[in-house]
Amino acid sequence: MIFEDEAIREIAKMGAELNKSVENIGARRLHTVMERIMEDMSFEAAECEPGTTMTVTKAIVQDRLKDVTTKTDLSKFIL
Repeated sequence: MIFEDEAIREIAKMGAELNKSVENIGARRLHTVMERIMEDMSFEAAECEPGTTMTVTKAIVQDRLKDVTTKTDLSKFIL
């Protein structure tokens, strides 16, 4: 798995924003953000050839978290 620099910055930004707008649970928020991002990729990886690399981009991070960040009542979400 390869994480682009912009993706890492976006993950940190999203985690911080969610901690501010929902409940500040610190690093546990980062864990749940990462689970959300990696969930589909984990299943896709099972079907890849050995040695295949997958890249996490800023666009992927934004796409996987868009439904959480666009809702006005974020307290409904596990994140």
